[in-house]
This record gives sequence, structure tokens and C-alpha cells, in this order.
Amino acid sequence: MDKFVKSVKISVIFTLLALLSSELNASQYTAVCENTITVFKSNQLMPDGEVKVSSDRASLTTNQEAKFEGNVEIVSDTAAITADSATVLNNGNRVIAQGDVDYKDNLLNVTSTSIDVDSLNRTLEIIDTEYQLTEFGGQGVAKSIDISESDGVALNGVTFTTCPLTNVDWQIKASQISFEEGSTVAEAKHARFYVKDVPVFYLPYFAYPVGTERQTGLLFPNISSSSQTGIDIEQPFYWNIAPNYDLTLTPRLTTLRGFQLKTEFRYLTESSRGSINLDFLPEDADLEDRDSRYFYRFFHEQQLSNKWFINADFNGVSDSNYIIDLGSDFFNRADTHLSRTLGLDFLGDNLNASFYLRDFDIIAEDITTYRALPEIKVEGIYPLARYLEFQFNSEFAYFDNAAESEPKALRLHLAPTLRLPVIRPWGELSAEATLYNTIYRQTDLEFSPELEEDVTRTIGQGRLFGTLYFERNGSWLGKHSKVTLEPKFQYLYTSFESQDNIGLYDSTVLFTDFNGLFRGREFTGLDRISDNNQVTLGVTSRIIDSSSREKFVFSLGQIFYFDDSRVSIFRGDDNRSALAGEIDWRINKRWLLHGDTLLSANSQQVDRSSVTLGYQISAQKLVQLSHRYVRNLSDETIDQLGLSISWPLAKNWQWVGRVYRDLELNRSIETYTGIEYESCCWSLRVVAQRYLTNRFDTSGQQTLNEYDSGVSFQFSFKGLGSKKASRQLLEDGIFGYRQPYSLN
Repeated sequence: MDKFVKSVKISVIFTLLALLSSELNASQYTAVCENTITVFKSNQLMPDGEVKVSSDRASLTTNQEAKFEGNVEIVSDTAAITADSATVLNNGNRVIAQGDVDYKDNLLNVTSTSIDVDSLNRTLEIIDTEYQLTEFGGQGVAKSIDISESDGVALNGVTFTTCPLTNVDWQIKASQISFEEGSTVAEAKHARFYVKDVPVFYLPYFAYPVGTERQTGLLFPNISSSSQTGIDIEQPFYWNIAPNYDLTLTPRLTTLRGFQLKTEFRYLTESSRGSINLDFLPEDADLEDRDSRYFYRFFHEQQLSNKWFINADFNGVSDSNYIIDLGSDFFNRADTHLSRTLGLDFLGDNLNASFYLRDFDIIAEDITTYRALPEIKVEGIYPLARYLEFQFNSEFAYFDNAAESEPKALRLHLAPTLRLPVIRPWGELSAEATLYNTIYRQTDLEFSPELEEDVTRTIGQGRLFGTLYFERNGSWLGKHSKVTLEPKFQYLYTSFESQDNIGLYDSTVLFTDFNGLFRGREFTGLDRISDNNQVTLGVTSRIIDSSSREKFVFSLGQIFYFDDSRVSIFRGDDNRSALAGEIDWRINKRWLLHGDTLLSANSQQVDRSSVTLGYQISAQKLVQLSHRYVRNLSDETIDQLGLSISWPLAKNWQWVGRVYRDLELNRSIETYTGIEYESCCWSLRVVAQRYLTNRFDTSGQQTLNEYDSGVSFQFSFKGLGSKKASRQLLEDGIFGYRQPYSLN
């Protein structure tokens, strides 16, 4: 009988779960707020194959029939039943429980007036039930549940909701839900969706798949408005094609631009995963020429063997303003380019290799960039002795450019290194010598007369690095702590070779911070290697509490130049770099401070800085004040102040506000505010936003004075679509909330 009862229970749960969602796995909803759920403990059950029956009174009427009355409790190895009375018939093959009947197991609580289980005929009948799915967070009532091996499952007069039964904001009612044993499809008759007591949707009949796996069907719509799109309505449809394939189709209607179709196809195999996205808007009504607009993305990752991997990431848009006008699920309005890569990686014990094709789609009409077709890298580290190791880095790349006026180049680079590393708990000392050998073959030099077709460059570099770790016990704000002092030293020498005859294919100047002082390079890529004769001095101090958590970290460092660089002309006549400092301070459980700065050595002016002060009580209750400053970024001064606040207004009410201002131009960059009501069974969110659009004109120049304003509206019933946490309000918008640093 126990096996039959268990299979019946699973059938009922599958049927009820089918009401939960047309797409989402219901197991995400683990809380049924305001409802008291009796936690069923496995130690209440009997050993396998055993059944225990207890009651106030018991009588044996025949050899095959027994009656139990008063506080009847039947406990098996899977469930427990309590009732006012119970009759066991047919030598234990049929049980009838009556009165105040309560059935409990680790997934389901059911109360009813009568339960009749017949294991010989394989039938079960439950009358006047009230059920609760303890693990999935849903409940309801049913006039009767009839289950038989021949006819399947039928729930008559059934309801479902994730709200407490004492305060039902929404529910689904059906006159009958049924499905046959072994079937993957259930049938619902006269299904009605109610908000409070008002019916808002009716289907006389529909069939749907049953189970807790993803289901095909409509998802909740997204409704918003903005000055770029007008009223914007999206209605996603999810198609569960197979356990490892699915497709989401999202028709989108915008009153200013017209109809758009967004698609996402996802796949998963034992060795790979990926997705294909295609969004298409035919004849944009808001453009004078009514051009069609599109976005595409192909992403793929696959493990070919234990050491070989392949990946692909292709992205593209029809025009530079697509993301600004229509948005994207993958890119931000501030992004400057879209990547297109195809790569093959080998990860060995001492040797790593990669083969890549790299291209970029620059989001500006008149700007082109170099693509690497291909880029091959091989690098390895081999120990030669206890304190000696050999490392080599090599690269072969061909750089192409869509612009006919730009040169092309083939580059071969070999860089062997001998290193003597000594790493101990008290510190580190390492010395290394590297020889950079690079060969260029440059073509299409008609518009670049300063470049040469054949260039061979050989540069030597020596580096000596050391650091010590001192620590002592002390106190910090009256508490026992450990204080560390970590001085760092680096001497770097790099020989000079003129590189004016080499084009810039993948190189640009790197920003410097404290860690960058010890980087040993001032450019990305290999087209420029600066000559150096310099010493870098730095120090870091940490305060660590008794739980080994960093409470305070402070770093300060500077580079001292012995010779002027003939490659890095941006240094000017300074004999030392800007003073770089960083501070991370967990003031207490609620207050956090992060700051970093670059202070010019000669002018004593701040070249770049950022400061963030955060006050956080919980994930939903925080305030963050931030400021960033760059004296000269592409001949512009960046001076921005931001304030982000997330705060509960009342029970179930959450507010998030954010404002960023440009202090240099005295104007707003982004203003964002959102308010959300979230109960245990439904949520409502309203968001308003105003921000600089920075659209591109036909010449590729950005307009810096146009704003976009918009309002979005989201409403969902929990258990009938995606569940959005209040914290997502912090992540929306252009800037979003980010914790600026992380102390362990």
C-alpha cells in the first residue's frame, strides 16, 4: 500500500505544480509567508516496510477488519496520517480514515474529511481537501481527488494560489484537472484566473505538460515607456523544445518605432553550451529613411578533451545607435564596442596555447579598428633547478583594418625569460631577465610614410623584485588585531630601441594605480615597449581582526626614474611618477570606505581619484556616496558625483534612488528611482529614469546634450512567472550599484 500511496502523492503534486507556471521550475519558491507550515522530520517515520498504528480505542471485528477510534495515528516509512477514526479492511489492503484527517510527508500537507485508499484496486479518494505544498510554496482546496490506476488522476473543484488562504489576492480555479497514468499532458476544464474575487481570465479547456521541469507557455509581459520608444510592450513566449534545447520568442510593440521580434535559442550538451540571439525591427518608424534594425549574438563554449577547449562570441548591430535607442540584454549604452572572437585553447601542465580570430565592431560610424586574423600564442614555464625556472612567451598575429588608408601588419614575437624566484612566508625575492624579439612585416604604407615594411626589434629587460612581511599583535579601535607592514621594492631596466617605424595595432597607454606601479609595462599589446631605468618603492599595511578579516588596508607607492624615457613621452620632464595611494576601510559592520588617488609629483595636483563611502545594514538597506575625478581624459575633465540609496519604506515596500551629476558641466548624467511592493504572492514595480543618450550623428560624433526619459511597469504573481528580487532595482539603469571593493 505504501508504494501506491507514494505514487499517488507524486501524481497529485505534479498536477498541482503544473498550475504554478508556464515556464519556471516551481522549486524556486520555498517560502509561503504568513502560513504556518509544520516541518515534517524524517525521524518521525518508521523503518522501511513497517507501519505503526496507534489510537485511544481499537477493536478487531473480523480477521480482516480492524477499527481505530480517537486520536488515530498511522505512520509508515513515507508519511503520517492522523484522523478521528480509521478502518483497516481486507487484511490491511484498504484503509478508510474519517473525521479530521491530516496527511503529512516531506512535500505535502493535506487535510480532509475522508481518505479512502484501496491498494488492491489501486484507487484513492480524498474528500473536501485543503492542501499545502511545503517545499514549493503553494496551497489550495479541492472538493475531491480521485485517483485510480486505470483512469488516472482527477482533481475536482480545485484551486491553487501562493497567497495565504486567509488572504487570497489571486488564485486559479478549475472545475476539473485530470491526466492519465504515464501521460505527460494534463487537461483542465473551465479554468478561471481570479484577482481577489474578480475573474479576469477564462479558458473552457486547455492541455499542458505536467511536472516540475520547464514548461512551454507565455511569460509575464514587460511594460514601459520612454522618449526613445514611446509605450513599450514585450510579451515573451517560452518553448521548451527538449530538456537541453529551448527557444524564447518575444514580440515587442513600441508606439514610436513599430513592431520588433526578439529571439533567443539556447542549447546544452554534455560537453558544450551556447545561445543564439536575433532581434529584428523592420522599417523603424522613428527614422527618416525607415531603415530596418537588428542585433545578433552567437555564444558557444565546448570542451573538446581534457586539455582542449573552443569558444565563440560574435555580436553585431545594424547601426551605432541601436543599443541607445532600443536597449540590449547583453550590452550597456556606455559600451564602446562589440566583440567578435573565435578561439581554440590548450591548457597543459607547463604549456598553454591559444589560436584566436579577433574582431571588434566599434559603436561609431567613422571609426575603424584592427582585427587579429589570426592571433596565436604559446607560453610555458619549466623548472630548471630549485631556484631557477625558464619561461617563454610567443605570439604570431596578422592585423587587418577595414580602412584602406590604414597599414596592415604581420607580427612575430618571442620572449624567453630566466627567473630566480624565492618565495617564503616572510617575503619574496625574484630576479628575472627577458629578451623581447619582435619581427614586423608591414604593408599598405602609402598613407603612413614614417613606417617601414620590415622591422626587427630586440629589447632586453632586467627586473628585481622584493617584498617583506612584518606583523605584530596590537589593537584597532580597542579590539585585539594583527598589524602587518609590507614594504615592496622593484628595480626595472629596459633597453631602448626606436619604435617610431612601427604602427599601433593593439597598443595604448595603460592607466596606473598602486598595483600598476609594479607592472613593468606602460602599454597594452607589443607595439610599444618603453625604455626604463627606474626604482619603484611601495608599502602596504593591513589590520586583521581576530577572525582573520581585513578591517583596514592602506597602500602607497611611487616610481623614481633615473633616466628620461624616449618612448613614453607622456612622462614629460618628471623624474618620478605620480604618487599612487589606495585605502580600503571597513569602519564597522555598517560603514565602508574605499579610495584611490594619483597625485602629480611636480604640480601636487590630483590627476585621478575615486572615493566611495557606503553605509549598509542589509542587502536592501544601504546608502552609497561616490565621486570620481580624472584631470585629463581625451582632453576632457571627468568630475562626477553619485548618490545611491536603497531603503525599505514600510512592510513589503522598497525604494531605490540614484543620481549622478557632472560637476564640471553642472548637469545631471542619470536620475533613477524605483519603488516596489512585494508580498508573499505578488509584486509590483514602477521605475522612472532620465539619462544622457549620447547618440551618434551621421559623422560618428556623439551628441552630448540629449536626454531620454522613461517609465517602466512590472507586475507579477509569484508562482506564475519570474521572481525578481528587490535587489535587482539596485542593478538596473546605466550605472547600477556595485560594491567598490572586497575585503575578506
